[in-house]
Amino acid sequence: MLGLLLVAVGFVGIFVPLLPTTDFMLLALPCFARSSPRLEAWLLNHPRFGPSLRAWRATGAVPRHAKIAACIGMMAGYGLFWLHVQPGLGFALAVAVGMLASAIWIIRRPVPEDKA
Repeated sequence: MLGLLLVAVGFVGIFVPLLPTTDFMLLALPCFARSSPRLEAWLLNHPRFGPSLRAWRATGAVPRHAKIAACIGMMAGYGLFWLHVQPGLGFALAVAVGMLASAIWIIRRPVPEDKA
């Protein structure tokens, strides 16, 4: 049930800006690994999500465009956080360090190899 819920939220993310799609599919994949091999195969062979899911499963790879989008999204999110929350210096630095650590982790992930 959790896998189906995650897939449903992922499909909503196709139409709702800033709601990630592939992330929810990545979370659904292990739910289906043991409960429904048919749904797992469907996700892995899906024309839109399959390549990213297979690359993540094989090597933990993240496509370059996804890395750029994630970093831009984090910068925009931090900017909005700074403007609307107007945090104190300590809280602002703590959030900045957390986002910077996340960005570094994403950037250091391998890029999937093209099979051309």
